[in-house]
Amino acid sequence: MNELLNNHDYKNWLTELKSNIQQSQIKAALAVNSQLIQLYWDLGRQITEKQETAKWGSGFIDQLSKDLRAEFPDMGGFSPYNLRACRNFYLFYLQELTKVEQVALLLENASKTKQFVSQSEIWEQVVPKLGTQLFSIPWGHHLVILKKIKNQPEAIFYIKETIKNNWSRAVLVHQIESNLYERQGKAVSNFQNTLPKPQSDLANQLLKDPYNFDFLQMTADYNERDLEKSLTQQITDFLLELGAGFAFVGKQYAVTLGEKEYFIDLLFYHLTLRCYVVIELKVVEFKPEFAGKLNFYLNVIDAQLKHESDKPTIGLIICKTKNNIEAEYALKGIEKPIGISEYELNKILPNELKSSLPSIEEIENELRKMTENSSELPFVV
Repeated sequence: MNELLNNHDYKNWLTELKSNIQQSQIKAALAVNSQLIQLYWDLGRQITEKQETAKWGSGFIDQLSKDLRAEFPDMGGFSPYNLRACRNFYLFYLQELTKVEQVALLLENASKTKQFVSQSEIWEQVVPKLGTQLFSIPWGHHLVILKKIKNQPEAIFYIKETIKNNWSRAVLVHQIESNLYERQGKAVSNFQNTLPKPQSDLANQLLKDPYNFDFLQMTADYNERDLEKSLTQQITDFLLELGAGFAFVGKQYAVTLGEKEYFIDLLFYHLTLRCYVVIELKVVEFKPEFAGKLNFYLNVIDAQLKHESDKPTIGLIICKTKNNIEAEYALKGIEKPIGISEYELNKILPNELKSSLPSIEEIENELRKMTENSSELPFVV
């Protein structure tokens, strides 16, 4: 048996087999989730129709909940709260479904002939435009969207982003609360003139305006190095704000030209766009000369780092404020793809607290001293 476990062919086959089983488990879980959401949609549809036609009174949903839970004691989802959520789910997206031309025509013809239009008939017209999207995220995600979003286009945006980026419920909440819908794709850029389609569209959707740096705590007199250091110290939150696909390469990334060395604030590689992304941080209002300096960096990266299979390097200036017209004129005539965005930073601490706040190194040193003088670790809340 041990000889078999050390056999190269067997190990490769076992790895492939495990991967196939895991993929099957994922597909099965997704299929179960899809069936569950379809069930909730149909429950919402039937509850809505019965409330309109049967006139069974205000206690109808409570009684339905008791009867369903008695019949299916091991199956969740039949509480009065969840049944009302199913009804709201159906009503919320029904408005969007009726905007689809084929569905509108189907409902119009049904109205003329006084025929009933079934839920399955509606989905045959809508799939894959909307139906498969609704059925592809967990019910808990839907409840978050129903609670926090008031219009269908915005809700559908978050559904698509959840599917594309595989967001957890906590990440979805964060993205909604940071108003991603209003920020994504809003940066000033020259991508349409410097990148071919569809890369220009993908790159444009990549950028946000403004970027939300509320996960940082800065004092009022912070400078660019302080901002850069804080972002890289909290790189997980920073990558989440940048969006899916960013891989961190380095900060103050050194490039040499002749006998002179230059330092790029932040360098990333984007796995989907297959290109380097140079980010320059400015804690002041945007100035036109910032674009010229970034253009220089992009030329250097394309010459020294870019592989022949890579796409053109993209530049991003993130500054404290900007005038959009000035930013647009600054990019005219520049052949390298550059975007310009602002950032928001609301957690500003008073300067006098700077000296009183311990650094990570100071905390570690203090803990080290305490453990050296005691056999027990202190309890840290």
